[in-house]
Amino acid sequence: MKHRIVVLGAGYAGAIAAGRLAKRLHPEDTEITVVNADADFVERVRMHQLATGQHLKPRPLTDVYAGTGVEVRQARVTAVDVDRRTVALVAEHGTGEIGYDTLVYALGSAAANHGVPGVVEHAYDIAGRPSALRLRDRLDQLAAGGTVLVVGGGLTGLEAVTEIAEARPDLDVAIAARGGLGDWLNEKAQRHLRGVCDRLGITVHEHADIARVEATGAVTVDGRVLPAQVTVWTAGFAVHPIAAATSLTVAPTGQIVVDATMRSVSHPEVYAVGDAALAEGPGGKPLRMSCATGGPMAWQAADAIAARLTGRKIPKTGLRYFNQCISLGRRDGIIQYVTADDRAKPSLLTGRLAARYKEIVCTGAAWGVSHPTMYPVRRHHIAATRAEILTAVS
Repeated sequence: MKHRIVVLGAGYAGAIAAGRLAKRLHPEDTEITVVNADADFVERVRMHQLATGQHLKPRPLTDVYAGTGVEVRQARVTAVDVDRRTVALVAEHGTGEIGYDTLVYALGSAAANHGVPGVVEHAYDIAGRPSALRLRDRLDQLAAGGTVLVVGGGLTGLEAVTEIAEARPDLDVAIAARGGLGDWLNEKAQRHLRGVCDRLGITVHEHADIARVEATGAVTVDGRVLPAQVTVWTAGFAVHPIAAATSLTVAPTGQIVVDATMRSVSHPEVYAVGDAALAEGPGGKPLRMSCATGGPMAWQAADAIAARLTGRKIPKTGLRYFNQCISLGRRDGIIQYVTADDRAKPSLLTGRLAARYKEIVCTGAAWGVSHPTMYPVRRHHIAATRAEILTAVS
């Protein structure tokens, strides 16, 4: 019998992991299945563009994996039974179940409301395609002079607020940051960011901790009222609760705790990548939820799985950061170079060059996902029988 590898989720991390496994393992010995709720690979890093009416190229997963031997199954995951090694699914024509020998858990994350009253009822988010399209429809309804408030001063918030302000200069756009605007960037980058906000007419509310969201805006913990016809919530992400409902070892965040090879510390037949995993980075700091993290985690997991199955040496490549790429509309940006543990260095790029750099990164990431076996392929046979592998990982 073939060794069954099931990859849950086809965001950046899951899609990359599945493609890399297809390059490493011989199809005579393995059966790789990708389970994803959406029929397409979604460029999550471009959701702020989708929300402002820009067209994104469709990337059907069946096209992505055509000729690779990877099977695509469109379904929503409802539960994982790590004792029986099965995954419960809901698809268009009903419920089902799929078994696995090795599981790659990459279900990602959604917008986190942090329990703030009114977020669910009144706010919009851009954590996925459905929510980004919902925001796009709402923005289209706003007449000139309409007000938009983006809550969250992280990378997602900065990209969203500048994209909206650039696309709709007729709107009154504001951002509410819990701390100082871009206060994790170096001083030159912060100055550039403030200059962009001034140029685009963005009102900046700093040290604005939001206590609740209302239909007419948001209210801070210190009583400030920030009026808005549309509130966009970008204040962080939360993982799906499926993993926490299993006997897998998870962190308080619900992320699966993994070792340096992205393998679950409690269940060796389970690997986790992307936002769903809690992995230790340089200096013992947890790797942050980001595309910059998800890709390398996927490489690490796929290479470790392939090595263990084929009896080859497990690669040991430390995960680290090099830069933070921030688009500020279509014609401006910041490339903040960082230390291995993600702290800002003095060096950076800004302006059109930075915008072009960010576009190359995004385009390259999508191209890599869409051409999973374009690079040299060296497929190896499994070195042990299925029974021996199951015994070894149990």
